[in-house]
Amino acid sequence: MKHRWLGVLALALLGSFSLAQKTLVFGHNGEPVSLESGNITDGVSIYVQRQIMDTLVDFKPGSTDTIGGLATSWFASSDGKTWTFRLRKGVKFHDGTDFDADAVKFNVNRWWDPKDPSRIQAGANYEIWSELFGGFKGDAASILKDIVVVDKYTIKFILSAPFPAFPSAIGSGYFGIASPAAVKKAGAKYGTPSGGAVGTGPFVLKEWRPGDRIILDKNSSFWKKGLPRVDALVVRFIKDPAARLAELKAGSIDLTTDIPPASLKDLQNDKNLDAVFRPSFNVGYLALNPSYKPLSDSKVRNAIAMAINKKAIVQAFWSNLGVTNGHFAPSAFKSTWSPKVTDYEFNPAKAKQLLAEAGYPNGFEMDLWYMPVSRPYFPTAKEIAEAMAADLSAVGIKVKLQTKDWATYLADRKKAPGFQAYMLGWTGDYGDVQNFYDPHFAPPMADLFDASGKGLDLKRLSEILTKAATSSNVAERIKLYQEADEITFAEALRVPIVHSQPLLAKRKNISGWEPSPLGSESFEDISKK
Repeated sequence: MKHRWLGVLALALLGSFSLAQKTLVFGHNGEPVSLESGNITDGVSIYVQRQIMDTLVDFKPGSTDTIGGLATSWFASSDGKTWTFRLRKGVKFHDGTDFDADAVKFNVNRWWDPKDPSRIQAGANYEIWSELFGGFKGDAASILKDIVVVDKYTIKFILSAPFPAFPSAIGSGYFGIASPAAVKKAGAKYGTPSGGAVGTGPFVLKEWRPGDRIILDKNSSFWKKGLPRVDALVVRFIKDPAARLAELKAGSIDLTTDIPPASLKDLQNDKNLDAVFRPSFNVGYLALNPSYKPLSDSKVRNAIAMAINKKAIVQAFWSNLGVTNGHFAPSAFKSTWSPKVTDYEFNPAKAKQLLAEAGYPNGFEMDLWYMPVSRPYFPTAKEIAEAMAADLSAVGIKVKLQTKDWATYLADRKKAPGFQAYMLGWTGDYGDVQNFYDPHFAPPMADLFDASGKGLDLKRLSEILTKAATSSNVAERIKLYQEADEITFAEALRVPIVHSQPLLAKRKNISGWEPSPLGSESFEDISKK
């Protein structure tokens, strides 16, 4: 009798599972910091936000080519200083309110204007806006001067200087268009587990269980007819890459990202799984903070770069899915690489000599912070940090490895004086080399370097990047970025460790997934058999 009831229970469970066949389960590599658009900088958050919100400009699947999103078309004025966007009609937010030009202005204002009353989250700094667009409203360096609603479905952006990449930049994943009504209603809780997030995207946020998962339902009123192709999406937070792979094999998740390259053969040998490759469009780097005395000297920073056996580390942790060189920008922008830049020579003896010349013949102690989550550029951050620490110890630099939770890690690295040395990376937001340089080396970042008072002078670099951002002359831009390549290499403030081809994986019954080189994509077109 006992066995009979077990059989009935099994059939009931199987029946329940069959009803949920259209539920897609994504094994994510961490938990979002926030779902408040314009106030996030990490790819973990962007991935989830992209399922809920659309951007004005979208990108062709698998590429960085722009296509229509919530805007159907856009054009620049003859002087390049005004961009006009025609908006998609008949689109509604998940709460039933209308998407229109006023909604766009509401969103952009709260990202751009520090005095906007809808900026109500404690500690909100919307730093990504400043990094991509030069500054906030009232700042001399702000690219944006004004936003003008022409009519219900037309909006203009008035700029202080030509910015050819503006449509691509405003279309990057940070800037999902949120419902103004939902933002006002949730107040300071918007974008949090208790406040939710509301957009126009393919999925509607149903529940956020902190530390566990986010549950989303199909947006039955999505403006792209026939999409999404599944009824629900569950995003589970599984930080450990090995655990994600194990759950993929077990069938408890359908797809996942940031699998260690060493697992490629394992994936290829599993008849139930497919290896999936994201186009390489990133850089993983070691940041060296000049606010700390040992690192204020470029000789010390270059010594660190020479002491790390980057080629051996990349071969060990990425095999054929990663390359290392001295260029901060990836090979997609190879034309902007200076022929004078190759890579930092792996030379421990010379590194020791540079340390001695800088006054540190016996080395020094240094904190090295590594991320607590796997990212496309550092899938196994702790192990990679340990390898770098071993190399540095060989030249007398005693490394203390440190980490903390992801949200705090991102915030604390920018709180003065910041981390001494830390691992981080960047996946391009749009198809322009400017997006690799400006967030890391242009004002206000250059101002932070200079503010250390340690003799750094990146004024020339700032001038180069400002000029390159506003130039529509391709040859001139290439020449300017080649000079920037030389300066950033010599300063060694951010040492490029790897440009990787991220490894992803899915079950065989999943189709329609075309990973974007930009680091995340909507799951609207994914099917599950």
